[in-house]
Amino acid sequence: MGRDRRAGPEAAVLACGGTMLALVIAAVPLSRLAQQSLNASGGSLPVWVVAPFGIVGLVVAWRRPGNPLGWIMLGGALFGVLSEDASFYTVADYRLRHGGLPLGWLALLAQPGWAPGIMLLGLAVLLFPDGRLPTSRWRWLARAYAVVGLCWIVGALVLTVRAIAGHHTPVDAGGNLLLLSGNDPADAWWNVVQWVFFPVLATCWLASLTRQAFAFRHATGERRLQLKWLLTGSALAFTGIALAILAGGTPLSTVFALVGAFALPVGIGVAILRYRLFDIDRIISRTMAYAIVTGLLVGVYAGLVLLATHVLSVKSPVAVAAATLAAAALFNPVRHRVQRVVDRRFNRARYDADAAVAAFAARLQDAVDLDAVSEDLAGVVTRSLEPAHLSVWMREP
Repeated sequence: MGRDRRAGPEAAVLACGGTMLALVIAAVPLSRLAQQSLNASGGSLPVWVVAPFGIVGLVVAWRRPGNPLGWIMLGGALFGVLSEDASFYTVADYRLRHGGLPLGWLALLAQPGWAPGIMLLGLAVLLFPDGRLPTSRWRWLARAYAVVGLCWIVGALVLTVRAIAGHHTPVDAGGNLLLLSGNDPADAWWNVVQWVFFPVLATCWLASLTRQAFAFRHATGERRLQLKWLLTGSALAFTGIALAILAGGTPLSTVFALVGAFALPVGIGVAILRYRLFDIDRIISRTMAYAIVTGLLVGVYAGLVLLATHVLSVKSPVAVAAATLAAAALFNPVRHRVQRVVDRRFNRARYDADAAVAAFAARLQDAVDLDAVSEDLAGVVTRSLEPAHLSVWMREP
């Protein structure tokens, strides 16, 4: 009987996973058909942005089928990937081949799927971590979120069906139907929906994150660790996206974008599955330390290159080599100092443990009484690791 109850969710997860994999694979030939890169997805989200949510959603739905967050993340990812595939197909059909491909109308209907995808992913943040609203007072926000989103989706479908029936289907370079841009005076009602939908969407996302941040201040135990994973993932996501934009078209922009894409879904997934929640402080401290060290060394490198080439008139290859050697030599000293400062603020348990071990080592240099040393050792281990039981065994000389 238990196996039969489990078979339903397993089949649904496998079906959703197979569908998402097929859509992700289809994005590659469809992007070539549209003569675009995988990043050129118009109004929809690129595959590599929504795929992490789908992967984490699959794992959560498989391991915790009773938690709706896994299904919500999986649904949002499916809508996002479907929307991008449809964007590529509409570009290939209506812009490059002028309606010569089959089922172009179906792609036009699926292209606005990015809207329910974004709505579902935002809902996952609000319902974190158990899939329930925090209190009854938040029902009005959820209802406003759902009503405005449904109005936009229904309106987009109505305009798209009308455009298909009237054989007037101009699309832009991103595959978006131009009638959905909200600039047509003949569709004043749609302009109002456009003006309301995006501010409400952004407000609900911001309110959800703010609510989780305030909940973190009063949470304790496991819930506090779960919220710490969520907030850390959100912070890394926003930071990665901002750095990717600032880095422009450099290789670093790809790295920052991937970090931003994976940070939030991975944080949500780890928090829901409760997998090694105690490691979050170490992850935060290491991430912050390496980010600070990277920024400092990049600044040192750029400063030395500019100083050598513009002030000292040193040839560029020599200046680059010297700056690289200087940055490499400074890496370990700077990393150790920065790590201690960051641990002191964000990983206090490790900082206190290191301080206790260092103090014990200093006392051990002058100690001659074995009984006093064993008591001191037991006290340090108890304060640092808090074991349930501790025994000290000393070998007879």
